[in-house]
Amino acid sequence: MRRDASATEFVGLRNYTLAFQDPIFLDALRNNALIVFGSLLIQGPIALAIALLLNRRFRGRSVFRLLVFVPYVLAEVTVGIMWKLLLTGGGTVDAMLESLGLGGLVRPWLADLDLVIWTLLAILTWKYVGFAIILLLAGLSNVPDELTEAAAIDGASWWQIQRHVTIPLLGPTIRIWMFLSMIGSLQIFDMIWVTSVPAVRSLGASATMATYMVDNGFFARLWGYGNAVAVILFAISFVAALLFQRFLLRRDIEGAITGKVK
Repeated sequence: MRRDASATEFVGLRNYTLAFQDPIFLDALRNNALIVFGSLLIQGPIALAIALLLNRRFRGRSVFRLLVFVPYVLAEVTVGIMWKLLLTGGGTVDAMLESLGLGGLVRPWLADLDLVIWTLLAILTWKYVGFAIILLLAGLSNVPDELTEAAAIDGASWWQIQRHVTIPLLGPTIRIWMFLSMIGSLQIFDMIWVTSVPAVRSLGASATMATYMVDNGFFARLWGYGNAVAVILFAISFVAALLFQRFLLRRDIEGAITGKVK
């Protein structure tokens, strides 16, 4: 059993052991991993494709740039409440599907234990893909026009230019976005907390390490146990950041450091 709020006895590493023995915490850990890899594998390609398209000149480009960035600047609480109302049983999404003759697709989006994490991942993609797009557009603005023009003169198609010139030069920007997305996904709290149903979250289906920490540390008043979960979250984020810097960001950092000219 976990220590209650009134206990003052030193329990050593028992809270850490209990955490990894709790299936709800293991579910939260799994959900965090799913959000990390899902964000990288879904947001990345979508953001890159849209950024490459928005980097071309066409009528209304500024409007499209604004539209893709709007979800990111909205407050997480606002977005969470909005999607919770839209996805509630009998809500706007269900009504829209039924009006299109797709009533068979109606699901308890936030109440199905097997579906809820995928629903939340889709919401997170909608919310944060705009940040990746803007970051990539900033990186694209630093790609020298001379290189793309030279490739075009040599007969390269638009896709060949993007694949062999533009995307490789975007490598540092993509890696920075991956790092920020990974750390943000490990520490995700507000969007999950506001959007998910408490009863479903308490079963672990939509819990993350941060929501699990708050549920146990504040609402269950298990202060020591909540602190242990916070330390685990920090340790995982710290190790992930070190490994990412060691194996993926190392050459970018080394390239930015120049020696003294003698």
